[in-house]
Amino acid sequence: MLYDDAEKWSREEIEKAQIERLRRSLQKAAASRFYGALFREHGVNPDAVRGLDDIRRLPFTTKKDLRQAYPDGLLAMPHADMVRMHVSSGTTGAPTVIYHTKNDLDWWASLMARCMHMVGIRPTDVFQNMSGYGLFTGGLGIHYGAERLGCLTIPAGAGNTKRQIKLITDFNVTAVHIIPSYALHLANVLRDMGVDPASLPIRFALVGAEPYTEEARRRLEEMFDMKVYNSYGLSEMNGPGVAFECAEQRGMHLWEDAYIAEIVAPETGEPLPDGETGELVMTTLGREGMPVIRYRTRDLTRFLPGPCPCGRAHRRIDRIAGRCDDMIIIKGVNIYPMQVEAILMAMPEVGQNYLIELDRVGVMDQITIKVEVKEEFFVEDMRALTGLQKRITSRLRDEILVTPRVELVEAKSLPQGEGKAKRVIDKRGTDS
Repeated sequence: MLYDDAEKWSREEIEKAQIERLRRSLQKAAASRFYGALFREHGVNPDAVRGLDDIRRLPFTTKKDLRQAYPDGLLAMPHADMVRMHVSSGTTGAPTVIYHTKNDLDWWASLMARCMHMVGIRPTDVFQNMSGYGLFTGGLGIHYGAERLGCLTIPAGAGNTKRQIKLITDFNVTAVHIIPSYALHLANVLRDMGVDPASLPIRFALVGAEPYTEEARRRLEEMFDMKVYNSYGLSEMNGPGVAFECAEQRGMHLWEDAYIAEIVAPETGEPLPDGETGELVMTTLGREGMPVIRYRTRDLTRFLPGPCPCGRAHRRIDRIAGRCDDMIIIKGVNIYPMQVEAILMAMPEVGQNYLIELDRVGVMDQITIKVEVKEEFFVEDMRALTGLQKRITSRLRDEILVTPRVELVEAKSLPQGEGKAKRVIDKRGTDS
């Protein structure tokens, strides 16, 4: 059963709508100070768009552009028509601001409800939103989607783990929104309380906001006896609800009636074929207050080739592998933290947390990976621990092509908070 008709559109129907909506989005964007000047500079004529390939002739928009246009240089309609704004969580320089009209919020809520319905959540479910509210888009975006779908919605917000658990058990919560690192933390707290995570009534977990691996997903599903669905969103494109897994869990359907997505080479901006990982570039098609054209997200993913068994023709993107900015360079080798996590989470002896430390010894860069070991494996037998350390080192070396220093530490000894996990600490200084 589908939530709305757009889910069953054919490729022909999707692409026809995209061309029409792209022209309208360009016309709206041209009314803003930023895009008006940019389009004049590049000779952009919205009426000249005849096919989807024409989008490649349009200039990119970057995070720097959004910051320089602060506070309202991208507004395509009068301030009086705006009913909400969100601000990015950036800590340096000018923030980025996203404005919404009432129609924009209605459209966003419908897309989010579509996502939740697709994985099996229904109005009879009780939904607990364990995400931050306020200027962060994740909380309100999913909240309004859950209410649009008809769920009893609990705006629990982030943190206060004991209260989260009480709400889940007292109100028989069947679906949650949670970041993956906090879900692992929640499991640890439950075990400390003598509670089996699988005993909770949760059947659906919607996760996102930080990269995580398939191995981490499997751990969560086994620990809580629930289905975990990957989601993707970013403030510049509304927030959550841009792309979502269906029940097949074989990649995230990107809603092409609302967005045009491209995958480009980060270095050149040239398009990449399906199956090849690159930078995701996004264009809004349904937003009226602040359209964004060809936005370079810095997120790394790929289009998954072939049709999805669920029958939806909206293209699928793979889970986010990381950000262009996340790449670590050690001894000339490019490494992404997700490569490390994939190896560690696949090993039954490894606990819930790890930390990558980068340092410089003399003139040489060094990578140290601190790995929590489950209590039952952290024994006094040094031969067993040394053997585990060697196996982890060997598997990591085979994956990242650099030999790391591996330090085994006791479970729950590494710093862990209730927000996004900090996985990398770079001590090399600014001259690296």
